[in-house]
Amino acid sequence: MSFVVPPSISSVKDNFYLYMRISGITLPENKRIEMALTAIYGIGRARAQKILTAAKVPFGKKASELTADDEAVIRTELETLKIEGDLRREVGANIKRLKDIRAYRGDRHARALPSRGQRTKTNSRTRRGNVRKTMGSGRKKLDKK
Repeated sequence: MSFVVPPSISSVKDNFYLYMRISGITLPENKRIEMALTAIYGIGRARAQKILTAAKVPFGKKASELTADDEAVIRTELETLKIEGDLRREVGANIKRLKDIRAYRGDRHARALPSRGQRTKTNSRTRRGNVRKTMGSGRKKLDKK
């Protein structure tokens, strides 16, 4: 008795190798590799360009056009960097250390307020949420019946 794979599943299996995954992140296939690498936490445009220059891969090449050799060289370049989980863990540990020693910056992190000196009377909606703590007009809103 032999097992026959339906054509729809086999085509998915054949195309599966096309997607480049690095540190658990699938890189977007339709973007240039320079921009696709920025999907990884800890890699911005400048760092992506340095990686590609060291790997001798053109910036304009799409992620789907990369050869297996190009992918291998990019992976070896990325192994030397601290990205994704390791970097997130380090940043979290740094913030926790600031909270533990009761530093001003740690206190601002704990209170979910800006920690780099920005004003909070009017701005900082992103950090605090869209909370408006001012009085308003003072009039009660009437219920519509």
